[in-house]
Amino acid sequence: MDQTALDKLAINTIRTLAMDGVQKANSGHPGMPMGMAPSAYVLWTRVMQHNPTNPKWANRDRFVLSAGHGSMLLYSLLHLTGYAEFTLDQLKNFRQWGSMTPGHPESELSAAIETTTGPLGQGFANGVGMAIGAEYLAAYFNRPGHELFNYHIYAIISDGDLMEGVASEAASMAGHLKLGKLIYLYDDNSISIDGSTSLAFTEDRAKRFEAYNWHVQTVEDANDIAAIEAAVKIAEADPRPSIICVKSVIGYGSPNRAGSQKAHGEPLGVEEVKLTKQNLGWPSEEPFFVPEESLAHFRQCIERGQQAEAEWEEKFAAYEKEFPELAAEWRDWASNKLPEGWQEKLPVFPPDKPMATREASGKVLNAIAASLPMLIGGSADLRPSNNTFLEGLGEFQPDNYGGRNFHFGVREHAMGSVMNGIALTRPLIPFGGTFMIFYDYMRPPVRLAAMMGIGPIYVYTHDSIGLGEDGPTHQPIEQLSGMRAVPNMTLIRPADANETAVAWRVAIENRHGPTALALTRQKLPTYDRTKFGSAEGVAQGAYVLSESPTGTVDVILIGTGSEVSVAVDAQAKLAEEGIGARVVSMPSWQLFDKQPLDYQESVLPPEVTARVSVEAGISMGWQKYVGDKGQSVALDHYGASAPYQILMEKFGFTAENVAASAKAVLGK
Repeated sequence: MDQTALDKLAINTIRTLAMDGVQKANSGHPGMPMGMAPSAYVLWTRVMQHNPTNPKWANRDRFVLSAGHGSMLLYSLLHLTGYAEFTLDQLKNFRQWGSMTPGHPESELSAAIETTTGPLGQGFANGVGMAIGAEYLAAYFNRPGHELFNYHIYAIISDGDLMEGVASEAASMAGHLKLGKLIYLYDDNSISIDGSTSLAFTEDRAKRFEAYNWHVQTVEDANDIAAIEAAVKIAEADPRPSIICVKSVIGYGSPNRAGSQKAHGEPLGVEEVKLTKQNLGWPSEEPFFVPEESLAHFRQCIERGQQAEAEWEEKFAAYEKEFPELAAEWRDWASNKLPEGWQEKLPVFPPDKPMATREASGKVLNAIAASLPMLIGGSADLRPSNNTFLEGLGEFQPDNYGGRNFHFGVREHAMGSVMNGIALTRPLIPFGGTFMIFYDYMRPPVRLAAMMGIGPIYVYTHDSIGLGEDGPTHQPIEQLSGMRAVPNMTLIRPADANETAVAWRVAIENRHGPTALALTRQKLPTYDRTKFGSAEGVAQGAYVLSESPTGTVDVILIGTGSEVSVAVDAQAKLAEEGIGARVVSMPSWQLFDKQPLDYQESVLPPEVTARVSVEAGISMGWQKYVGDKGQSVALDHYGASAPYQILMEKFGFTAENVAASAKAVLGK
């Protein structure tokens, strides 16, 4: 093995920092960092282009620690290679309050961390999205002789990642798309928390990835850094995504725990740490000891990274002379500036044509797409139903990485995770469609998008029992409440075509968390905005759509989406009996809750306690808006298979039933 004394010292520096961090915290996972330290060392010091003084350099190579439980590996590398935020004190505060070194990597804490990982399989799929983003940037901006974007995505993945279904979904997608910038090092250590992987994970992983159309290699000894580097170079030259199976020993160096599940998820123990350092020939028993020679060796990454970025800037200057408009466009993209005037392309829909909000959504997308080249997406094999196709803008395929339409396949979970990777390729704005019921299949990446504060847009159509005959297996009931429960996610359920247009504007401008659009299959009336409130009220989350025709507000009817029209019809029935009802369209609880109190009270005056909410979903949460004296016309049970008009009637979503509920809360 071509491992010098300095290489060995540097690799063992990573190992000892990892075990010391876990030991001081008395919590964590030392085994993976100890086993994969040589692979990480090769990537960070010999392979990757990265600039520790500018973590967001546009053409940097990306590193994803999909096995996020081994986070001390990443934190150690960030400290050693010179990322200023990651001081030795931060490593000493591993897993402690207020530190930048939590139990699993969190990208929202530092620009140096590419993505939040820990839920296994998510980082694997994020990397696929990052590779898609890299290819799209290259296709859009690169020109012959001017290669602005040619970076790679490297990751360390684990047995646990490969056991998760989302990794299989994403691997299949990556192989089909021939994402050759994707290179994963697989920590093939044959150990999981329960013990040997032979207990539950015995397929031939190499053959599996060959079947996915990946380039597959094996390095038999994780300490053979020459073999690892050679394998990476071979992978970089192959047009397919690559996986390198690195045969490692979990907890390498530990006399009594190496190769055992006991090295996985708990500290080695004070005595075992001491014995391990002795076994590795470590020069000090002092915790967090970093030899000067080792640190100086790692810190060469700073000069190399600065030089690489400076060379890129020279290339960009030459590019700018030849392609000034494209260069200016990139500068806008890099500053997260949306193109001027794109909002003017938003359509205004006439009131004479009923339209499903999914149809309106498709029309909005196609109206604005040409003005927003960073907006790319598709659906999970439901393009005709979700109305997500961008006409004339090509399909993202191995022979056309400039296409803007994606076929995610029937892979909702991977779609969400890949969208996260695309969204992390700032300033790309990914959208992805499926039936709302299949939100349940993609909740993990939605949660992580909200945690990271990134802005994918979910197009959830067929949003209620209004989808009709497909029956209760496909009819969302609890999903609206489930999405509203996700912190930092905005759910918008528009009531007509013009509300849908404003919802898209809000979603695109919201770059600090994901947005979900809940859209109908069935046609809805398009309101005449000369007689009804402006659809701009969507941006405030709720607004007065129709004021009481009697001049007094006796009761407030609050609707969302398709049920707003039921509330409008109920308003007319109540007026016939001399009861004044205000109709409020409330497409987004989250947006409404952010408004000043005076605005909220102008929409829902506190003195009007007679209130009725109307929504074809569970009633949970509506008490906040209807109060103790109000009622909810809701659906606290599953649906049925029948034409949607029958379902709405049978389950009480009629003007007559809403009017009766209003009279009930009024005591009439």
